[in-house]
Amino acid sequence: MAKQILNTESPISSLHSIAAKLESDFDKLGIDTIGDLLWYFPWRYDDLSEIKTIQDLAEGEVATIKVIVNNIKTYRSPRRKLVVTQVKTSDDTGKLEAVWFGQKFISQVLKEGDEIYLSGKSQIKTSKTKTMASPDYEKVKDDLNKQIHSARLVPNYHLSGKITQKQLRFLIDRALKVANYQDDPLPVEILNKEKFIWLHEALQEIHFPTEEKKLEQAGQRLKFQELFYLQAKYQLAAKSYKQQPSFVVPINNKLLEQNIKSLPFELTDDQRQTLGEVIADMTSPHPMNRLIEGDVGSGKTIIALLAAINTMSHNTQTAMMAPTEILAQQHFANMQKIFPKNQLSQIALLTKDLQILGNNKVLTKKNILEKIANNNIKFVVGTHSLIQDKINFDKLGLVIIDEQHRFGVKQRQAIKDKSQGKEVPHLLSMTATPIPRTLSLTLYGDLDISIIKQKPAGRQEIKTHLIPDSKREDGYQFILDKIKQNQQVFVVCPLIDKSDKLGVKSVTQEYNKLNKEIFPDLDIRMLHGKLKTEAKKKIMDDFQANKFPILVSTSVIEVGVDIPNATVMWIESAERFGLSQLHQFRGRIGRNKLASFCLLFTTDKNKLNTTRLKALTKSNDGFELSELDLELRGAGEIFGTQQTGLMRLKIAKLSDTALIKKAQKWAKEIINNKKYLSQQQLQKILKNLKTEMHLE
Repeated sequence: MAKQILNTESPISSLHSIAAKLESDFDKLGIDTIGDLLWYFPWRYDDLSEIKTIQDLAEGEVATIKVIVNNIKTYRSPRRKLVVTQVKTSDDTGKLEAVWFGQKFISQVLKEGDEIYLSGKSQIKTSKTKTMASPDYEKVKDDLNKQIHSARLVPNYHLSGKITQKQLRFLIDRALKVANYQDDPLPVEILNKEKFIWLHEALQEIHFPTEEKKLEQAGQRLKFQELFYLQAKYQLAAKSYKQQPSFVVPINNKLLEQNIKSLPFELTDDQRQTLGEVIADMTSPHPMNRLIEGDVGSGKTIIALLAAINTMSHNTQTAMMAPTEILAQQHFANMQKIFPKNQLSQIALLTKDLQILGNNKVLTKKNILEKIANNNIKFVVGTHSLIQDKINFDKLGLVIIDEQHRFGVKQRQAIKDKSQGKEVPHLLSMTATPIPRTLSLTLYGDLDISIIKQKPAGRQEIKTHLIPDSKREDGYQFILDKIKQNQQVFVVCPLIDKSDKLGVKSVTQEYNKLNKEIFPDLDIRMLHGKLKTEAKKKIMDDFQANKFPILVSTSVIEVGVDIPNATVMWIESAERFGLSQLHQFRGRIGRNKLASFCLLFTTDKNKLNTTRLKALTKSNDGFELSELDLELRGAGEIFGTQQTGLMRLKIAKLSDTALIKKAQKWAKEIINNKKYLSQQQLQKILKNLKTEMHLE
């Protein structure tokens, strides 16, 4: 029978019977192939390279010794009924007894006369007797580099089920022999120019480093490779996307200037620049794919609406998708104020429960779908309702995704697929969650990015305070004083209903307390996601009209809600929210020329949480806070992989800014150079890269 030739795509069961036996446990770790195993990296290393003598061992010291096996004895413990394996060892300086419990096989592995390494915590019973309980052991090999469990920097991995560190190291050592025969997928030009070590050497050193310097070199090479594939995939997707046909939307300068002049405020320089970038993109016969990043209150939406007005003037449709009904309704209300009166019958709101034209005419769902399909409605704003099966557009030229990180990749694709023609609509995404530069390069490497940092003139800086619970009564008096001045207050809680288990404030709990105990004479309303659409709309309309002073809410008010008269944001259990989310809440106030205040309440004493909350009191810069949030919580906690399409990086970090930029530079160069793409292995790896793209 011919010997099986293994490669990185071979199942791990082909390595050894141990792998086959533990296959289900490896599956839980996401390890199916030899390649998966090679890219399953240690989370830490134990430095066991210093070899001590028995004589030099101190009490409680974790150390490695090189000894001779003198005697092996196995017996059953009378108390615990466990099998005890006792191995007496020695070196030139003394004697040591090693003991293992429940590991009878050791007596079969080790033999008298074997020279072995022992690594573990030493105990001194008498002046002449030293012991180690359950130490790691390994027979001494001729070549020190062949030691994988001792006498070196020893890798430690996250485990699952019955897998042990020894088993995992053993299998990885075998897998590395397979890697020696695989071609290096990176172009030689990159390897030479960046002075990266070859892949097989990098994998060897990352798992079983021979020295700290080599370990660092291996890490850099493997991080780069991971980021390079990601960026290359982005560049390929972007290149493919921009080769598709789209609607050419000329710039209607006269109409745009008229609408800009009619605005109740003056556009900032950042807004003007971004608008110019957007409408210039749309003059191309290929689809725009642009993301507008803006801090809260910077005015992203008006840019999207002006782009839509320009699009509509050329008999082309726009669809705008918002993550919540409240936000969709808010956008629709703003559209009614901004759009020319002759266009109001051509704009519409479409949610699960609402179908309304801009002239406030209520339609049936059938009517509104017909008007969209025959191009009588040129702009429709809605929620997930825009991607229902029955909706189709006649000439969908522009898709606007608001708070784009709140939608999954497939949802963003679905709305673009609603156009009946061959043209791919232009895509404009927006987010009010400032994104760290490293995340922008990694998450949105396929997008052109516009950034709006400037706030409209006249906005005051919001003062943020971390309030101890002892000062709560003072806080109540403070908001009462503001209400007497005809100002309004948000109170935000993490939960709808009380949870004793979590010990955090809920909307219902706080509403009842404020309504019955603290402010019994005031009109206080409650808002959360479980309320019906009409009820939520009525509450927000009344709050916007200043019909009541205090709104107790969950995070449904996080984005887009515009209450100009609100000057106080009171946040309960503030530690339960991330920095970026807290900054979003804060952005719901300070939309007038009055002084505004964000009050953070927490009983949590966790040092990390305190650091986060104090940072919010010191900075109103969303981009600065996003960097800190990334550092403290990580990308997955901030955005979540499902919404962003972010792959789970195995070794690279989103803080590796210089490496990300380098990977992006090389990816662009290689995607535009056919000689690189002719490399079969590079093509194959890019094809199989397990990450979803914004453009797929």
